[in-house]
Amino acid sequence: MKVSATELRQNLYRIIDRVLETGESVEIERKGGTVRIEADRRNSIWDRLEAHDVVTGSIEAPWDDIWDGEPELDQS
Repeated sequence: MKVSATELRQNLYRIIDRVLETGESVEIERKGGTVRIEADRRNSIWDRLEAHDVVTGSIEAPWDDIWDGEPELDQS
């Protein structure tokens, strides 16, 4: 990602947080030169995963009482 020095000044903390979260470096252009901001280590995709609620137990357990394995025939 490339930004100007003005944009860096306006969004400094947001840009730094993005570098730390994504591992993507940022290049700042000023007076014909380029400076790069990058994290000291690159985060893996596993570091960015969010925890979610999960279902535990047997996946077939709720169906034992509802379905006996026989197809239902329409009696109409």
